[in-house]
Amino acid sequence: MKIIKILTMEGRISSLALLCLVLSGVGALQVNIPQEVYEHARGDNITLPCSFSPKAPLKGSELVVISWSAEGAQAGAKETLILTYYSAGAITDIKSLYEGRVSLDVDVAKGRANLKLSSITLADNKVFECRVQIPGDDEGKPADTARLVVLVAPSTPICKIQGKAEYGQNINLTCLSEEGSPPPTYKWESRDVSNRPRAAAPRTTDKGGIMSLFNISRDTSGFYICTSSNKIRSATCNVTLSVMPPSMNIGSTAGIIGGVVAALIVLIVVIYCCCCRKKKKEDEYAMGVREEEYRDKEPALNGESRHADGQEDRQGHVDASPAGGGDRYEERSERDYDRRRDNDDRRSDYDDRRSDYDDRRSDYVDRRSDYDDRRSDYDDRRDRYSDRNERYDSERRYDDERRYDDRRYDDDRYDEPHDDHEREPPRVPANKPTRRDYDD
Repeated sequence: MKIIKILTMEGRISSLALLCLVLSGVGALQVNIPQEVYEHARGDNITLPCSFSPKAPLKGSELVVISWSAEGAQAGAKETLILTYYSAGAITDIKSLYEGRVSLDVDVAKGRANLKLSSITLADNKVFECRVQIPGDDEGKPADTARLVVLVAPSTPICKIQGKAEYGQNINLTCLSEEGSPPPTYKWESRDVSNRPRAAAPRTTDKGGIMSLFNISRDTSGFYICTSSNKIRSATCNVTLSVMPPSMNIGSTAGIIGGVVAALIVLIVVIYCCCCRKKKKEDEYAMGVREEEYRDKEPALNGESRHADGQEDRQGHVDASPAGGGDRYEERSERDYDRRRDNDDRRSDYDDRRSDYDDRRSDYVDRRSDYDDRRSDYDDRRDRYSDRNERYDSERRYDDERRYDDRRYDDDRYDEPHDDHEREPPRVPANKPTRRDYDD
């Protein structure tokens, strides 16, 4: 019985203590934000509500300070002050980072201090705090927090292949959206070359947008589709996987082909240079042979014979000295015959080239004959012009002689005597033509 009474007494004491705590809280400052998380789409204009109640009704002259601040959702992020409101004079101090984007809907008498944000962005994914300060009322709950989640649809993901798509290799298929809030989730699905759904291989893993494929083969080839999604909507991307044998590596094949082509080009250049060098030597040799033949055909000086021992001199006699000259002559004749035969072959090539030169020269002669014909025409015209000049000169001399005779006749007339019977008629030259009457 004593034990029961003791327990009953302890229960009453604890109840009284709890009641005292509740009563003490009722008489203190209370700040409250209705929800812990608010979700809004990017670009929306939103309002974060905040209400407060002091321990005693406020009078018009009491000072009340209301402030809003934001802290990054990551742990250890720095807190940033947004604005501060002073009831004395109803002054609101807004920081430059949020200037033009935030405002405060405040009513101190009703205990309202709502924060308004316009055109929210991903940078507003933060934890916001509402704090109220009243002199003399610092107990209770002076501040409350809420998290703002800005919803952004995931951007079109980018699909890539990491590794070599060859038989027996291990590769990764990656999928990533550059933006999305909340962070999107990724899911891969596989289709065969006929675009039919198929189950993934037993060892295949799919985590965080990365699909790992092990010991790939020709059956691994196909189409792979990645879906990036969050609570707003989803987006997809796809990649085509073609698994090839190592011998079908396009880069290696291209390198081999390029090497073979380069080797062929070098070989062709070397052969061309050798042919040019050989032809040059043959031309030099042929020129040397022709010079020797020319020297052999030169006349001997001072009556000496140019024939070797055992050959005939100019009179057709054979020089038999020194001994053994006939044998040397036969050997030299054989060598000269072989040399002349080789020279004849080269000379035939030279004659062919010369025939081409003669053909071009004949064309030149034809053109020159045409030029001579035109020149002969010019000479004919010049002869006719010379004849006209000669006729003109003869007529001119005739006129000069006639004028001279007229002047002479007048001079003779002044020398005649005054007596008419002594006057003789003037002498007319025998070659003077009949005088024409120009008055007629």
